[in-house]
Parts: sequence; structure tokens; C-alpha cells
Amino acid sequence: FIMRTFIKSWIPQRLWILRSPCRLFHGCNRVLTSQIISYYDSINQCKKELPKYFNFANDVLDEWSQLEKDGRRPANPAFWWVNGEGEEVKWSFEELGFLSRKAANILSEACGLQRGDRVIAILPRVPEWWLLSVACIRTGIVFIPGTSQLTAKDILYRLQASKAKCVITNDTLAPAVESVMPDCQFLKSKLIVAKGSRDGWLNLKELFAVTSTDHKCVKTRSQDPMLIYFTSGSTGSPKMVVQSHSSYGIGFATSGRYWMNLTPSDIMWNTSDTGWVKSAWSSVFAPWICGSCVFVRNMPQFKPTIIAETLSRYPITAFCTAPTAYCMLVQHDLSSYKFTSLKHCVSGGEPLNPEVMAKWKIQTGLDIYEGYGQTETVTICANMKGMEIKPGSLGKAVPPYDVQIIDDHGTILPAREEGNIAVRVQPTRPFCLFSEYLDNPEKTAASVCGNFYVTGDRGIMDEEGYVWFVGRADDIINSSGYRIGPFEVESALIQHPAVSESAVVSSPDPIRGEVVKAFIVLAPAFVSHDPEKLTHELQQHVKKVTAPYKYPRKVEFVQALPKTATGKIQRKVLRNKEWGR
Repeated sequence: FIMRTFIKSWIPQRLWILRSPCRLFHGCNRVLTSQIISYYDSINQCKKELPKYFNFANDVLDEWSQLEKDGRRPANPAFWWVNGEGEEVKWSFEELGFLSRKAANILSEACGLQRGDRVIAILPRVPEWWLLSVACIRTGIVFIPGTSQLTAKDILYRLQASKAKCVITNDTLAPAVESVMPDCQFLKSKLIVAKGSRDGWLNLKELFAVTSTDHKCVKTRSQDPMLIYFTSGSTGSPKMVVQSHSSYGIGFATSGRYWMNLTPSDIMWNTSDTGWVKSAWSSVFAPWICGSCVFVRNMPQFKPTIIAETLSRYPITAFCTAPTAYCMLVQHDLSSYKFTSLKHCVSGGEPLNPEVMAKWKIQTGLDIYEGYGQTETVTICANMKGMEIKPGSLGKAVPPYDVQIIDDHGTILPAREEGNIAVRVQPTRPFCLFSEYLDNPEKTAASVCGNFYVTGDRGIMDEEGYVWFVGRADDIINSSGYRIGPFEVESALIQHPAVSESAVVSSPDPIRGEVVKAFIVLAPAFVSHDPEKLTHELQQHVKKVTAPYKYPRKVEFVQALPKTATGKIQRKVLRNKEWGR
């Protein structure tokens, strides 16, 4: 089913990607490949349209479960989770289906949720996160992931903005949720993932023991909302990006097979936190579309030694992590480790330094295939298997996207001329593009310029179609793969009595690519304070007020901030100064 949809929707637009239908999904299950062949003769007559109904749990996961039962899929698990304490969880696709149906009944019955309701899940890398995400798909409930680094203030904003009826978290964050409960009028139920019970909370483990496995998957339309991600903007609070059942559920087929190079025999490890969209990309949809095993290592903090030991100990064949992580790994001595099973490495989230690519190749013998996309999209550009890798390039456009470099009026620019990286949305909008910024029609409309969706990133394209990233067109800071809006940091800083005004921009960093830097005008009473001590105090303050990863690693105290005639702070002036422009 999903392969037929892929053929009908994508191949007519990008025939150049393959020589034959067999090559497209070489290595996938023969039964699925034969479906591609049977439709190939009528490709040119096919209309580029989606099926009316699609549900990832029913149409993909349950299909792999059936192939598994019939002995037509390799013996790999579908899900494999480990931690540093010797605990291990392995599920087949059949077991994933069994357990996610139980979770679906818990959401529908105990939590009282209905199709279309919204659920915020703030959990670390625990197996329950995957069960609950699939359970939401089965029930038509909209899943809203959040990072475990959120503060009470962050949680309050997300609960109010999304109008979520249920929140799911653990013992660590339960007190933060309870502290904002009086201001969350839409919240009807609270579900905790913990060994013990907690007053006022439903306990997932206890409910699992008494809940039935009989559940009929709802019939969701392809364009029904499936996921909402909060993404930072250059002004205001984070925006809500809506993705449909088809946009992610079908949209990662090409990425999974050609960028991540996945087949049903592969074991894929992506290190992304569950709160970030890369987890949906590489720890849910892309690998499971391809029938691969999703491997998870529960790591509270990133440590190169743990990464290297895990790649050595387990039969991981495909690996994905952020460029910053690769940078840390190549600085670590990898000579004592042997990654005997590892065959393919990918990266995304921020630009990858060519020097890091070269060092990784020397130390492991493997290339890093860089990809590029956004919360609003699937993979826009990638260095796909079989392509020549041009170090520093994002690769070429990934089907079904028509990627161009345009000016501010929507006109396509010549090769090697800098402009806005954009995706064509006219005359046909790609189905694997976000539906909208929820409750923000102005922001949704502003994302389109002429016939194109504008990513907000600047780049160039060479004569062969390779895209090169130049920088953000707005003020978003991308540090170690974390998108940080300056407004969020400035809002935290201004709450401290020492801060009269502040402006936050990106600043170059050899490890993280870029970091948060705050230019601060001090209140008169604090001008004589020790700058070093005050810097530390302000950094700690930001860590407490908002998610810790947003804190300014660099602080500069200034007399005044550059402003326009109307009094608006000119962050661009400060950013250019930082980057030597």
C-alpha cells in the first residue's frame, strides 16, 4: 500500500533517481518490491494523488507484523532498547502491535480521550514513548512530544497553546505539571510513567495490567493531523507545526531507503532526544517504513565513550547523530574501538564541518551522509547512497521536493548565487509538507513566497543541483541541533533585576557550530558588580527559568543596543559583528 502510494505520488516527478523499480527498493521485502513492479507499467498514467485514508500503524506497522508472522521478514526485532544498568527491551512488530493496542485502549478508556484530542508527552528515551506515539496514531489522537528539559513555564505555555486534554510524563516532571495545573483549563487527565503510583495521576504500568488488547484502529484520512511539534521562531513564543498522517507516515520512504540506506535487515540507532523532531524522523517513521529495527540507548547526557562503546558492543548497522556529536567523537580516541557491524552514517540538524567528515572517515572508514530538513518538512536535501559526496554540501533535492534558490520575490536565481532555500508548492503542494502553523494563519501565509515555501535558510545551488547552506535568514540560533529563539532567552533574562535590556544572537563556536550569546545592558544598580560573577549568575538564572540548553554560553555587557529609528533592536547588526561580516 505505502509503496503504491510512493510510486503514484513521487516517481513521476523524479524519474532521474532510479534506473528500475527494483533498484529503488533493492533489499526490501520481495513481496513489497513486486508490488512496485506491478504498478510500474502504468506510472505515466497515474495521477499524483494520495489515498483518501491512511494510518501508519494499520497500513505499515501491522503489515510488517503480518510479514513477520508469515516468515517473510528477517528475524531482527522491530524495537530494541537498552540502558546503562543492564536492562533491555526487545519487541517484534507483532509485540509492538500487541502492546500499542493496549496503550491505545488506555488513552481512549482510562484517559477518556477521543479522536482529534491532543496529548503532550514529556518523556526521556523510555520504551513507553514509542508505545504511546503508536497508540496515538491508532486512536487518531494528536501526539505532541516535548523534551524533558522543559521547565514549568514551558509546560504551561504548551498546555495552554495546544489545548491538550492529557499530559504524559514521569516522576521527575510531574511536580512541574502539578504547579501549573490551576491555569490549564483544557487538561482533563494526567498519565504517569513510573513504577509507583502518584496522587491525582493515572499510572500506565498499573493500567497495562488490567487493559484489554482488543482494539480496532480508527480510519484516519491522509490529511488528518497526526503530530504537533513546537518550534522556535525569531519573534514570539514557539509555534505549533502540524504534520498529517501521510506527511510523515509516507513522506519518509525515500529518506529511509536512500539517505539512511535502510532495509528490513538493518538496525538503526539515532541519538536524538524524544522531544525533537529528528526522533520522529529517524527513530520512528523512516526505519519502520523500511521494516528496520529501531535501536535506542537511554542516555541522560551525551558522552562520547558511551556512544563508542555502544557502537562496538551492539550490531548497529546505521547510525545517526548531530554534527556536534561527530565532532566530539573524532576528538575522542576511537582507535581502541571496532565498529564491526556499522555500515552507514548520517547526520542532520546543523551544518557538518568537512574537517569532521574527513576525520571520521580516517578513523572509521565510513562516510557521513549529511541531510537537511525542518520540522515543517521531511528531508529536503540529502547526500543519498550512491551519490558523489561534496564535503560541506547538503546534497541534492529529495523527491518529491523541487528545491530551488530564490530571491525575496520568489524568482529562481542562477547557479552559485546566494538566496533563500525554497520548496515549490505551486501548482501542486507536496503532501509531505506541514499542514499549518496551528492557530496562526498569518505565520502560515508568510511562509510562502510566490510559488515556493521558504525555509528561512540561505543557500546556494551549484550547476549539478547540490545545495550549500549559508546561514539563517532570520534570528534563529541552531546550537548542536537545538533550535533556539532569541525571544525565549531574552524573556528569561529580563526577569533578572540586573537586566535592563538584552539582545540574543548566534556566535561562532568550534564545537557546537554556534552558541547563544547575550548582549546585555545592565540596570544602574548592577553596573559596578563583578562581570564574571554576574555572568555566571545570569546563566544560572536562565537555566532555571527556561530549558537549560537555551542559556547564553557567551555574555557581553554593553552600554546600549543598536536599534532602528522606531526603536526595534537590530539583532542583525550584532550577529554580523559576531561572525565578522
